[in-house]
Amino acid sequence: MEQGFQLFPRQASTFATHVDRLYLFLTGISAFFSVLIFGVIIVFAIRYRRRPGHEAIQVEDAFSLEILWTAVPAFLTLGIFVWSSSLFLYQSIPPKGARDISVVGQRWMWKIQHSNGRREINELHVPSGQAVKLTLTSQDVIHSFYVPAFRMKQDAIPGQYRTLWFEATTPGEYHLFCAEYCGTNHSRMTGRIVVMSDVDYQSWLGGGMEHTPVETGKQLFTQFDCASCHESGERRRCPTLGGLYGTQVELESGQKVLFDESYVRESVLDPNAKVAKGFPAVMPSFRGQVSEEQMLDLIAYIKSLAPQQQRELVEGANR
Repeated sequence: MEQGFQLFPRQASTFATHVDRLYLFLTGISAFFSVLIFGVIIVFAIRYRRRPGHEAIQVEDAFSLEILWTAVPAFLTLGIFVWSSSLFLYQSIPPKGARDISVVGQRWMWKIQHSNGRREINELHVPSGQAVKLTLTSQDVIHSFYVPAFRMKQDAIPGQYRTLWFEATTPGEYHLFCAEYCGTNHSRMTGRIVVMSDVDYQSWLGGGMEHTPVETGKQLFTQFDCASCHESGERRRCPTLGGLYGTQVELESGQKVLFDESYVRESVLDPNAKVAKGFPAVMPSFRGQVSEEQMLDLIAYIKSLAPQQQRELVEGANR
């Protein structure tokens, strides 16, 4: 990790250089105009101060001056808007093929699970030179996942899923903080990001024996007897889930919503909120029975379901 005083944290991700350039530009522009304005105020205050024989003269028809001090700030702010917006979009949209990792904030720790099931607490091991997508939520209150060296920060909010991505560039260890006050031990909610070479990361990743999120989600799907209602035969009382993720679902109200992580979570905890068209509101609520980690596992399993897998699941449940 970084040692000693540093004006800026180490640049350790593909975002870092871009964020620092924008920050330095904004700081430079602010400093330049602050010096310019205060300098002009001081010069004018001295040169045009009230003295015997000197009277102020009203300047008329300074149209070019009006255009100048309107156009310059307008172009500057427009340029800053375009620059910052493009950087925001770059940081907000994960590239295809990014490695999926789920993160749950809980007072006062970060609980992390990799796609192969390997779990960590207050540590995150990632490969260097590969895009990593984090799906964040919170078990209790608002937290904020903040890694200064990567120039990234995202809130983890109860009942919502937020995503962010990054690509680490330099192997090493970096500080992880919670940047949102979350209670008495907020200052102790720290951790570290361990960036490794791909070979070392694959070796570390293979050291765990945990079930993958998809496997755990399948167990939960069976445990809660979800297939009995989401089957594809004549007894079907709820939509079949195979191949449904990422599509538009029509509701009884006629509205269409995206079948994504948030929709699945809401359907499990509050099934009557958005009922699919053509199906009765018979699904019970599982609020209090499913933790945030289990919810992420269920979602991972539902995302993995293809239409053929749905049929095989139902046939297995009926045997």
